[in-house]
Amino acid sequence: MRKQRSPITRYRGFRRSRFSPLLLTGLLVPIVLVFVAAAVFVLPKLGSHAAAAINGDCTLIVPRDPLSARGLSTPYQLVATDAANGACNEANAMQAAFVQAAAFDPVTGKIAVYDPLVTDQGTQPAVAPVVPTLPKGAIVGIWFGSNGNNLTLQDSDGSLKAGRCVNGANGSLFGQFAYCNAPNFFRAANEAILNGKVRVLPLGRAKDGRTCPSVRDFSVVDMDQSDNVTTTYLVTASGQTAQMTTANTNALPDAHPLANGSDNRLLAQILDKSLGCTPWMANDLANPGAVATALPLNELQAAAHQRAPVALVPTTDPMVVTNNMPDINKLNAYRAGVDQPKAGDANSGNTDVYCTNLRKIAPGRLLADMRFTLASPSPDVAVANSLLTFLEQRYVTSYEENGLNCLGLLKQPDPITVTKDANGIAIDGSINGVKNGGQGQGDTSPNCVINGTVLTGCTGTTNINGQPCTFAFDANTRQVQIKCPANGNP
Repeated sequence: MRKQRSPITRYRGFRRSRFSPLLLTGLLVPIVLVFVAAAVFVLPKLGSHAAAAINGDCTLIVPRDPLSARGLSTPYQLVATDAANGACNEANAMQAAFVQAAAFDPVTGKIAVYDPLVTDQGTQPAVAPVVPTLPKGAIVGIWFGSNGNNLTLQDSDGSLKAGRCVNGANGSLFGQFAYCNAPNFFRAANEAILNGKVRVLPLGRAKDGRTCPSVRDFSVVDMDQSDNVTTTYLVTASGQTAQMTTANTNALPDAHPLANGSDNRLLAQILDKSLGCTPWMANDLANPGAVATALPLNELQAAAHQRAPVALVPTTDPMVVTNNMPDINKLNAYRAGVDQPKAGDANSGNTDVYCTNLRKIAPGRLLADMRFTLASPSPDVAVANSLLTFLEQRYVTSYEENGLNCLGLLKQPDPITVTKDANGIAIDGSINGVKNGGQGQGDTSPNCVINGTVLTGCTGTTNINGQPCTFAFDANTRQVQIKCPANGNP
């Protein structure tokens, strides 16, 4: 079993302890607080769902022929994996499951996205899903996310075999993530990219003058990167769901959005906006004339454009361990679902190396972007009061013992600190000794120019004599620390 996220957020990187039914009563109060405070993603009123203990383990019944137009437009049904632990309801933001699909046309080289709908078992959607028009010979991939703890895919008339669905390995679930036919989708798309048939949107240039981050950028990843999807649904007061389309939004004016808190959403729909970046989007088959973000687009873009060092799922990512031990088969099964290269052995997914790059890169980029993220709203107000403090808390959780335990592996202190209020909400912090708001607001941190490259606040990574060197400005000593791995410390 992997560690569970903190009950106060649906975003990864905020878990506190392993899931136990004994904790459910204690989790009730913070969960209710989220329903009240985070209305942008959650229904402000959930009826009887909020009054009961929250069952974190839910099952999604996969419809027949899931890769076909009929299968995509047939609602997936949510039900409790073990009814004895309580019901699962899609309208409950702490249990909701999400589905995202992409279709690749091998003739035109075009990719389109489609978000299949999830309903409670035995109920009807608020509006029937749009039946997508798929190109002849389209290669379809499907990805799953969950705001709960463990999501299990359940067969329906041979649907799991027909969809080539993967829920984990060796009888061990990934957790919140699963996929169907993803390797075949990525294989076809990557071949078309190599042949020039598909043009992958460049990452672009951010407001800080640097390349916009991808989902494989060490400035963005956390303890379990590349998880969950960017899907959003509409939920009515009665708990019925509908696809998020212009037509449905107009037809259901009192419905509220329900989103999957994910690494992919955090980048494509929140951080990109803060940094002035544009995510790769494709036509939405459920919403004519509209485009949408998607996990497979994020991963294809990262594979094409992310410069070294590239963040790949490490061996101790909580979604790829079995009984808390590295599992190479599970690691590779997960990587196959997000278009990442197979790890030959446990060392090729070494967490020590992952932690080293995380510590070298993330603090510097967060510091350089402080003026943008500090002014951006928090993705979850029950966790942090700004995008900056949200990212800081996410880094701290990933770096320390409840995450990847980089603290223990590297024997180096956490370069980021976070201050929380009495409710446990991150309200302030510091990066490499620079307090939030210090950059450009009274702080005299210098900028460094190395071979024509400007490092804001003398913090970041650039090449010197062909070797990547990391710069970090220590506000306390007023010194710049420079580390070049190939040559030691200059």
